[in-house]
Order: sequence, then structure tokens, then C-alpha cells
Amino acid sequence: MRNNHLTALFSKHADLDARLRSEASRPNPDFAVLNRLKKEKLRVKENIFSLK
Repeated sequence: MRNNHLTALFSKHADLDARLRSEASRPNPDFAVLNRLKKEKLRVKENIFSLK
């Protein structure tokens, strides 16, 4: 069960990273969206490290 949860968190982290890169590469990135994605990515990263 723990492995599945970690796998899901790693997947979510990668997805957030891709979404961040996509938003940042736009001509006029939405900084509110960037900040929200960064905070969510950090929260996921903290969850990953708490489970390791």
C-alpha cells in the first residue's frame, strides 16, 4: 500500500513539474497559477520525504 502511495505521489510531483514548466514558458505566465503549483509541488515533495 505504501509503495502505491509513493508511486502516486511521484507521479503527481512529475505532473506538477510539467504543468509548472508549461505555464512558465507561456508568453504571459499567470504568476498566481505558478505560485499555487509551486506550493502544491512542495507539499507533495514533503509528503514523499515523510514516507521514505
